[in-house]
Amino acid sequence: MAADPQPERSICNCFSGRTIISRWIIFGFIKFGFELKKQNNKSKNVTNSQQKVVRGNIFIKIGIAVLIVAVVVVFVVPGLTDRSYKNETNEPGGGYVYKRGNVAILDSLGKERVKIDAEFADTEYDRQRGLMFRKTMQEGQGMLFIFPVEEMQSFWMRNTYIPLDILFIDANKKIVTIHKNTKTLSDQSYPSTAPSKMFLKWLVGFVETWC
Repeated sequence: MAADPQPERSICNCFSGRTIISRWIIFGFIKFGFELKKQNNKSKNVTNSQQKVVRGNIFIKIGIAVLIVAVVVVFVVPGLTDRSYKNETNEPGGGYVYKRGNVAILDSLGKERVKIDAEFADTEYDRQRGLMFRKTMQEGQGMLFIFPVEEMQSFWMRNTYIPLDILFIDANKKIVTIHKNTKTLSDQSYPSTAPSKMFLKWLVGFVETWC
């Protein structure tokens, strides 16, 4: 298998939710900073015991602010990210554009069996997004997932409406595992049987025809 990526990408606004949250967090800490300064100015006119109470209250408020930030990061941000997948068009030619290129499947003698018009998922975000929520794919098209290291891989079909065949490929571009006719909208795990660096997804039935 050989890949010839042609970089192409549009600007994606999928992290706008995180940007808003970051502004809330910054505003909150600035507000507490001003309050801390104001309380310190007032504390100059009170007794030492009163100063300790004032400072204790300030630290409590800061602690609550930190807790709120932690809750937002753990529970809210993932939800916003998931919604961004749903709200953006993930169809070919839609609002989000992957890198594209040709992927050739060769036989054991090095002769080309078929060439695929492939989208490339080579970043963490693109690999997580993949083909989720997409409902159409033409014959001869697919998506190649590329990982930074060769290791045991697995995937599922959550939020995936298109039945697919999957090829796991090692660092030497050799097919090591094939999964046919994967179940759509499923959390069933489809693992590789050997370390792999890439896997290729295409329409169900393609493996029977070309591999």
